[in-house]
Amino acid sequence: MTPTYQRICALLQSQNLRFEEIHHIATPTSIDSAKIRGDDLSQGAKAILYKVQDGFSLFVFAADKRMNPKLIKDHFKSKGKKAKKTRFASNEELKDLTGLVPGSVPPFGRPILDFDLYIDPSLLENEIIAFNAGSITDSIKMSLSDYIDVSRGEVFTFCD
Repeated sequence: MTPTYQRICALLQSQNLRFEEIHHIATPTSIDSAKIRGDDLSQGAKAILYKVQDGFSLFVFAADKRMNPKLIKDHFKSKGKKAKKTRFASNEELKDLTGLVPGSVPPFGRPILDFDLYIDPSLLENEIIAFNAGSITDSIKMSLSDYIDVSRGEVFTFCD
């Protein structure tokens, strides 16, 4: 178990939340994870570290959707923030900033990962969500409402 996985479990337990831990073979993609967990791809919470202007943030959405950078730029600009330059974190940046590898990033900002957290409404369409939790061999399933309460992310549309 990774330190990130342990922090997630500790956070959920401290809030007396119910969740299911699933230990499985390595699943580097959302499709692989959904198959091994027996879930619909839309139940998967995909978390992407993404740079907007000079800082990284975490963007979480249903795994069957795709991010739209224009929607992210428009949202940040509407909040009076600069957003001309955006891009995905490189694998090296991801490792340096989080200690994680692609496919293992959980859908949590602070206090788990030190980033602002943004959630696309596509994630809100299921009662249960599932996600790789700091490793590509450990997943967690939990109620969406509990996730929203504990994650405290800002919801706005950034997927097509």
